[in-house]
Amino acid sequence: MCQDCVKEKHPQRGTICLESGSYLMNFASCIACGRKEPLKITDKSTEEDEDGEELITYKHVCPSCDHIVASHEYTFRVEGQYQEYMMTCLLCGTAADSVSILPEDSNRTNHLF
Repeated sequence: MCQDCVKEKHPQRGTICLESGSYLMNFASCIACGRKEPLKITDKSTEEDEDGEELITYKHVCPSCDHIVASHEYTFRVEGQYQEYMMTCLLCGTAADSVSILPEDSNRTNHLF
């Protein structure tokens, strides 16, 4: 993947986990052709293992010259009473989130007080 095409390598994105799309604010320009156009997504695949964990992968590619800017990984799984999301990508960044599947999340309620 191309570290010269991005403004910041693996920016911390907090809980923003993208299963599709691109974080274009972090795209400087294509180092191969110099253009800054919205990236295309190629080689997208979805896999699910026997435990129900879902893995989505794809590549961010320059539409002008087909230079690969970054590879994107997104995972989703249910862990106990929580949905767990994770994202790793040179362009889009690193993020993780955990959301309760119950109407009230005791972990989030405790943080309010």
